[in-house]
Formats: sequence, C-alpha cells, structure tokens
Amino acid sequence: MEKVSRIASYIIDRYKKQFGEMIDEIKLQKLLYFTQLEAIVRTGEPMFDAEFHAWKFGPVVIEIHERFKTLDFDETLYEESELRWKGCFDYIFEHYAPKKSMSLVWHSHCQRLWKRAREGIDIYERSDVPMRLTDIYEDAEDTKRWRNSLPLRRKVHLFFDQHLEIYRIPVIHSL
Repeated sequence: MEKVSRIASYIIDRYKKQFGEMIDEIKLQKLLYFTQLEAIVRTGEPMFDAEFHAWKFGPVVIEIHERFKTLDFDETLYEESELRWKGCFDYIFEHYAPKKSMSLVWHSHCQRLWKRAREGIDIYERSDVPMRLTDIYEDAEDTKRWRNSLPLRRKVHLFFDQHLEIYRIPVIHSL
C-alpha cells in the first residue's frame, strides 16, 4: 500500500505537467478521494492508507491539508507503483482532473460515504467526522453497478433513436 503523501505528490506533479498550473487544495483532496475510490473499484483494495474526514467541501485527508500549507510534496512514487496504478491515474486525469474544483465538491457530496458521515450536520457547518473505509467500498460497488449498466442504457437510447415512430404513438391518459 502506498503512502498518501506519495500519491499526492504524484497527482500534483502530473497536474502541473498536464494542465500547466498548480493544483488547488480542494481539487487535490477530491482527486485523492476519487483515486482511492477508483483503486477499490478496479482492484478491490485501497491504493493508500489514509483516513478521510467529512469536511463541508467533501472528503479531506488532514495530513495532506497540513502539508499543502507549505507545499511539502517532493516525494516520488516508485516506478512499479506508478505502473500498477496507471489505469486508475489515467481514468482520474481523464474524467475528474479537468473539472472545476467546486464541481468535484458537488460530485463528492453525492457519494454515500460523505452523506453518511455528515448525517445530522448542516451542509455548511464545519465538521471533522472521520469517514469509514467500509463506506468507500459501498460507493465503489455503486460505481461498478452504474458502469455495468451503461451498455444497456446505450442500447435503449440507440433503439429509440432508430425507431422515432415510437415517439409519435399517442398516449392515452386514464383518470
């Protein structure tokens, strides 16, 4: 299992190379969460050992929050780890990294993990509730089910696109 600080360093370096600018802390924290989720989706195991906390802007690793204050991220991810997790990183950088930080916040708020940890807490209220790893596993299962349903949804849309006459069938409403 990787150190979260190495994963954060990798994400920061790759983000600079790919987008030509420094990543902000909110985006880094969300990319860490979605990277962890993606690792569990793909392998059934977490990529790194770190506890997320349910802050008002979504999941946060406190160690990374503290390090971001000084930008102390000079660790290198081992080459074999980079190769092992390449698919996860590529997916995250294609689907999440280009999004705006607040879009990622909203997306993280939709996750069961964050919702469960924040039960009874107002959305704008500060909180330091730890998030359970078992909830990340549940979010991973939801993600797998959603992805597995995509081919069927595409086929349904394709069917209706090919049979436009269906849209012209009158609907009879009964009282």
